[in-house]
Amino acid sequence: MKQRLLILLLMFLVWTAGAQSKYSNEFLSLGIGARGLAMANTMCATADDVTAAYWNPAGLSRMDKRYQLSLMHAEYFAGIAKYDYGGIAARIDDHSSVALSYIRFGVDNIMNTTELIDAQGNVDYDRITYFSAADNAVLLSYAYAFEKVPGLSVGANAKIIQRGIGKFARAWGFGLDFGLQYERKGWQAGAMLRDGTSTFNAWSYQLSDAVIDVFQQTGNEIPENGLELTLPALLLGGAKYVDFGKGFNATFALGLDCTFDGKRNTLIRSKVLSMDPHFGMEFGYKKIVALRAGLGNFQQEPDFDGKKKTTLQINLGVGVCIKNIVSIDYAFTDLGDISIAQYSHVISLRVAIDRFKKQK
Repeated sequence: MKQRLLILLLMFLVWTAGAQSKYSNEFLSLGIGARGLAMANTMCATADDVTAAYWNPAGLSRMDKRYQLSLMHAEYFAGIAKYDYGGIAARIDDHSSVALSYIRFGVDNIMNTTELIDAQGNVDYDRITYFSAADNAVLLSYAYAFEKVPGLSVGANAKIIQRGIGKFARAWGFGLDFGLQYERKGWQAGAMLRDGTSTFNAWSYQLSDAVIDVFQQTGNEIPENGLELTLPALLLGGAKYVDFGKGFNATFALGLDCTFDGKRNTLIRSKVLSMDPHFGMEFGYKKIVALRAGLGNFQQEPDFDGKKKTTLQINLGVGVCIKNIVSIDYAFTDLGDISIAQYSHVISLRVAIDRFKKQK
């Protein structure tokens, strides 16, 4: 019996190893919230609101309000792709919190011309239909702060992923994230194991005979059902909060994203491990207004003469909080069009309250 189980396990490992995809579910690496984007995604150690469900679920235990709601909309590639986020979080008690988040990245109104020509060989534009290619993710999050170890908290995400390309292809996936944060005397540290159990996407294709004929006539490979595997990534972060007095303060943060799926175009890389550093800072006044900046996306790119040069992405942002309830954050990124992610203006909204007013 043990030998059979070992054989099945080896077969499973060989099968999944062949299905690994370095950039699977990459839409979940874009970041959410204008504050985090302005600070170059250095939120692993500092996230302490509803958006912590994405950056590091352990930070949910540090929310300063009982209920929080956050919304964000951004557009990529000159408005062709839409990126939307919505999240809601609540404190259960003084030590634990829960959150529900939704993320969508999609391109809509794509023309389907596979049936443009009818059976008689005539071009009929009325046969053109439209479809969407969209990635969706739902995050169920929980965080707990230890009473016996002040400043230490842990958290986890359960991710449900649904990806679709019109009626042609669809995938369902599931994975878990694990996070940890520690805060002491203004110093903050965080770690998050994204896709800690590996995230599996099971793809299925529903292609009509007409679509298959088009694929064959145009020399395209007919896709087959399969499994896509996202390997774990370790996100590390550190930050220092400084109080200058009279309401002025600052936060200096850094992050290090570590991937183990082979060499990537990052500042530090090897055949096994790639590390992507990024830096962020925030200057605030009494939780009323904040100015933010960040440096990230360091890459080695070839110049016209073949020599490689180091490029980086600069991010700027500002945040305004009204009566400690409504926060409006703005980020301006991709300065000079030197990054791969083609977006410029991002606005996000956060509402935080301690209780709902009862109707008289």
